[in-house]
Formats: sequence, C-alpha cells, structure tokens
Amino acid sequence: MQRNFILTDLMKTGNHPDLENFISMHTLSNQTFEMTAEYYMLHQFDLDSFDRKFAIIDCRFVNNKELTNNLEFIKELKKRCELLHSQGFVFIKANPWESTANIIENPKWGDLLSEVSLENILWSGGVSWFWFYMYNKHKDTKFNFDHSNKKYDFLYLNKQDRDHRVKLYKKLLDKGILENSLHTNWPTRKLPAEYELPWAQDYPRHGMDQDIFEKPYNDTAFNIVSETNDNDHEVFMTEKIWKPIIAQQVFVVHGNYLYLQRLKEMGFKTFNNYFEEAYDLDRDSDVRINTIVDVCDRLRDAPWQDIYLQSQALRQYNFNNFFNKEKLSLEINKTLNLFLEFADSSQISPRES
Repeated sequence: MQRNFILTDLMKTGNHPDLENFISMHTLSNQTFEMTAEYYMLHQFDLDSFDRKFAIIDCRFVNNKELTNNLEFIKELKKRCELLHSQGFVFIKANPWESTANIIENPKWGDLLSEVSLENILWSGGVSWFWFYMYNKHKDTKFNFDHSNKKYDFLYLNKQDRDHRVKLYKKLLDKGILENSLHTNWPTRKLPAEYELPWAQDYPRHGMDQDIFEKPYNDTAFNIVSETNDNDHEVFMTEKIWKPIIAQQVFVVHGNYLYLQRLKEMGFKTFNNYFEEAYDLDRDSDVRINTIVDVCDRLRDAPWQDIYLQSQALRQYNFNNFFNKEKLSLEINKTLNLFLEFADSSQISPRES
C-alpha cells in the first residue's frame, strides 16, 4: 500500500472541500490519500513517511482574479512553493471547472499560472469533474420528469458567447429549425419566465448552472447540448450533458470531436439507433456543425413519441449509470493515476509497499 499526502490548497484561496471530496471517492486499492488544506499545520504530519507529496495551487479565475496583481500574495506563493519543493513536494495547478484549452488559451488565467515555474501538472475538468459535481449535487434530489407531452422541438441553451456556439446558433436560426423551440443566447435572449429557474430572480452570470428545473425538459422533445469547446484534441464534459441524462431526455451534442465515443467508453449509451450520429466523427468543427444542423432538421419531423417509447430502457440505463458511484469512481481513479504517474516521473520512484 502506497501512502500519498496532499496539501489541497496551498494558499487557502480555493474550493478545497470539493477537491478533497473528489479525491475521497477514488477506489484505488493500492493507494491511500491523507489531506489537509492548512499549510501552517504541515509540521504536525510525518511528511517523510509518505511515498508521494502533492501541493495543489488553486488557479480558478473566479477565486483568484483579485490576487494575480497582489505582489505580497505572489511573493508568498513562490516562497511556499520553493520550500515545499525542497521537501519533495510536486505541484498540481487546479482548475477542474475548465477545459485544458480554456486555461491555456485564455489570458485571464495566465498570470497566476505563470508565477510558479516549478514543474507541475494541470488539473483541468476532463470528463470526471462535472460528473462528480453533478452526482453529489443531485444524488438525493427527487425530480419530477414527464416525457408524455411535448410542446416544443428543442431545448437549446447557450450562455457565454463562443465562436462555435455562435456559428451553430446562427445556422439553426437561418434554417428555421428553432422556430418551435426553447432556446437562449444569453444575455440577449433568455427563456420565457415560466421556464427559468423559479428560485432565481434573474439568471446570474455565474452560479446555478448546475441546478435543474424540470419544466423546460418536460416540454421539449430533444436537447441540443451546447458544450464549452468543439476542438479535436480533448473531450471536456460539463453539466450540459449530465442535465439531459439526469432528465432522461434525448440529446444531440455540439461538442468535441469523438465526444460521444468518449461518453460510450464511460459506460453510457447514445441514440445512434434512432437517428444519425455521424457528426461525432467529423474532425473539422465546421463540418460537424453542418452535420448537426442536418440532424436537427430531420429530428423536427421525427416521431418523438416513438423515439421516447423505444429508447425508454436506454434512457433509464444512462440515468442509472450516472448515479452509479462505482462507475464514477473509475473515472476519478484515472484522474488520480495521472497525478501519481506525474509524481513518479518527477522524482525517485516511491518505495515498494
């Protein structure tokens, strides 16, 4: 058995309880993880007794946006990193709420990320973070989903403007595909009041994205999942896919290349027996958009009642798979194994257990 120690928030500026809960859901049979978020309590631990030691630097923009220009903060961050590095710690820069592409390409995270030049691994969202987050948020929620009557064709939610979202949204509008749909292009177009979260006065810029209100899912036949990225080099899954899976709604995904393939690898099923899903194999993002438009155009005339009847077992299977803690733990294990492999490549191999 190998023992790992994790300082889960080096500067105490992040959401360390979420990170600790994520790590605690692992099922790695040959690893243990002891954690604290208290830098000034490290002296209470026998650090030399651990096989690996990690320090997590919170890099989430919403937590650190006022600290990137704070010279005292940066000075203390560097001092702590140098001291822990001398004690055999390796570093994880954590922003699992974002994709790797968003973190690297967006300058608003760049300042803090660049302050620590020591070798580190980036903890981005991948496919496991939002599954974990939505599982914990909704595992005890009692929902009232009803797919017996549909007023609209699609539920299509767009929040932050992104180039790929704008392209697909415009093409769907131009072809009239959204004429009988609930769709948003926030903040200029929002849902009708009766379909907005009843506990929100006005849909906020940040927050409540992971909340679920049944009515828009009950009244729409299909969900066009508008994911954060559409690149061809990573798959990033957010709450946007987990909502229709929890709602047991039929979905089309505008996301990364091979997104559906990755979803299947995680144990889920998709709807290729009911309509064409070849868009998942389109590596070129513009071609993928055109294919999705064609799929949605055909779905408007598809017999949604038949699709829901025939896919009932599939949709229930996906719901059960989502709330299967053991299945989720397998994806969490993969994330943690990346950290372990990084540590082993950065220092002398851990002691034999």
